Amino acid sequence: MSWFILILSGVLEAVWATALGKSEGFTKVAPTIVFGVGLLLSMAGLAYAMRDLPVGTAYAVWVGIGATLTVIYAMATGMESISILKVIFLLMIVGGVVGLKSLHA
Repeated sequence: MSWFILILSGVLEAVWATALGKSEGFTKVAPTIVFGVGLLLSMAGLAYAMRDLPVGTAYAVWVGIGATLTVIYAMATGMESISILKVIFLLMIVGGVVGLKSLHA
């Protein structure tokens, strides 16, 4: 269950990171609310997962998932350019996350 919560929390990290950018310095209400709720839920899930998982592993997986999904979303919406090197580096992050999960099993 901790791994499922951790993965969901990583997804929520991408949500709040994207909402933070769209809030324009907390001047737009809707993205600011999404940011706050996403941040709260993401941190709560990370804290829950850390009860069973090592801190370093949990944090690295959480950040890896959040960072990767944030960049993928930005590329998919045209907010960030796509390049083969970016894709390769994102795959390296995903590989690291999978590796940490497989070592913990």
